[in-house]
Amino acid sequence: MMRWRLVGFVAALGLCLHGLPVAAEPAYVSVVREFVEKRVKPVILVPLVRKAIEDQNAKFGDISEMDVRVLDNTYRSEIQNGEWQMVKRLLEKPVSRYLKSKQDDSQGAIVEIFVTDRHGLNVGQSVPTTDYWQGDEDKFLKTFAKGTDTTFIDRAERDDTTQLLETQASFVIHDEIGRAIGIATVTIAIDAL
Repeated sequence: MMRWRLVGFVAALGLCLHGLPVAAEPAYVSVVREFVEKRVKPVILVPLVRKAIEDQNAKFGDISEMDVRVLDNTYRSEIQNGEWQMVKRLLEKPVSRYLKSKQDDSQGAIVEIFVTDRHGLNVGQSVPTTDYWQGDEDKFLKTFAKGTDTTFIDRAERDDTTQLLETQASFVIHDEIGRAIGIATVTIAIDAL
């Protein structure tokens, strides 16, 4: 008898809550979404970026998870100890120099831009990232891994160093025939928009 009362209560609660409005998204989300559509996507969805991603997808093919972790650990180690062999090679790639120029052209609105391959491994980056593999993070899991074309906009946070309010926006990059090949992530200084 008690179980049926509980079921009835839960059902009534569900009916009561059904009419409540869903929480609105934070105000910055629509501004960031518009910035990404108008300013970021046009500079990312270009042949230079697509070709770099396609080349790395071909190079790594069906790379094992262990090899992905070795690459990521090597990169992280270089970032921590300042011995930037892998990092430097990545930053010297034409696609990274291109992304850096687009960051510089943004008048402070773009803090960093990077693109990954289909495994979530960095292909090009405007500045050094903290890690090489993004495949285990929401920026990849909520875009590429889900097979969605929706731009994922992360929670805004104040950067401890710059004191700027920042967020990351990520979206899937497709090849010329529409196949998903990687993602782009841009860190945006909301205060600069």
